[in-house]
Amino acid sequence: MLNPDQHKLPSGIDPHTSAQTVLGDADLSGKTAIVTGGYSGIGLETTRALASAGARVIVPARTIDKAKTALAELNGDIEIATMNLADLPSVQRFSNDVVQSGGAIDLLINNAGIMACPLSRTAAGWESQFGTNHLGHMVMTQGLLPALRKANGARVVCLSSTGHIVSDVHWDDPNFLSHDYDKWQAYGQSKTSNSLFAVGLDQRERDNGIRAFAVHPGGIMTDLQRHLGNEEMTVLGWTNPDGTLSDRAAKSFKKPEAGASTTIFAATSKLLDGKGGLYCEDSDVANLATPESPRYCDVRPYAIDTEAADRLWALSEAMIAEA
Repeated sequence: MLNPDQHKLPSGIDPHTSAQTVLGDADLSGKTAIVTGGYSGIGLETTRALASAGARVIVPARTIDKAKTALAELNGDIEIATMNLADLPSVQRFSNDVVQSGGAIDLLINNAGIMACPLSRTAAGWESQFGTNHLGHMVMTQGLLPALRKANGARVVCLSSTGHIVSDVHWDDPNFLSHDYDKWQAYGQSKTSNSLFAVGLDQRERDNGIRAFAVHPGGIMTDLQRHLGNEEMTVLGWTNPDGTLSDRAAKSFKKPEAGASTTIFAATSKLLDGKGGLYCEDSDVANLATPESPRYCDVRPYAIDTEAADRLWALSEAMIAEA
């Protein structure tokens, strides 16, 4: 089943509008947000915007010193905590610490991720992109549910991508144990999973005041591309042979501060009050894809289907239980 609200509102926001502008004069004083990967790329810009509006922002980080250096330039109430999404005990410790502190979590931004990396596996044996981008965030989010419910109106934003168009979930072998590994298929699977997780979470927690959204931030050059050489990015049409942005990329790619705008829209916009389980792009709800849809926009039906979301939820819980 597909959500009938999956279509542009329209919001009227230009796709290249900065996160700060999308936030406007919103006052987040007294609110607490968690931003995974909140010290790099669009995550850093998300932290900047939320903190500037008065929110207390918790940034879990695998590398504390790197996070401290990156966040030193920002003003506001920002805390750094230790967590590695690929390490389940680390994820569980972080969630437990947050819940035991007794406070509510109003905004959870599942932003961190890896892309198109060589085959590797987490300690649990999961393919690293599926394990980090999807399963690590799922374990963390489930652990944080008591704090999210306490907010009585929390929003969870899961960073998906147009990469979801590359692949549905590899249902019979998500960890590439019995078929050849393809880094883009693995990335696409993880981004489809991020979207389906938002759908599944919204179905399960809306009665507890939690609404969840998936977002495609847009094309942005950040540290996410660290596993790609310039030759490959040239083939993809992102760069020229000399490493500069291609004409197409220069026209369509966003700056990091605009790349965070759809996250901020999904997390704070009053236009989304009473809604959830939606995939957003360009600071608006995305249209459902048709055969005529361009390659780089609109959401494919398999990434927001409620039955697929339930199937992924069951598969993921079984994998987590066996870890």
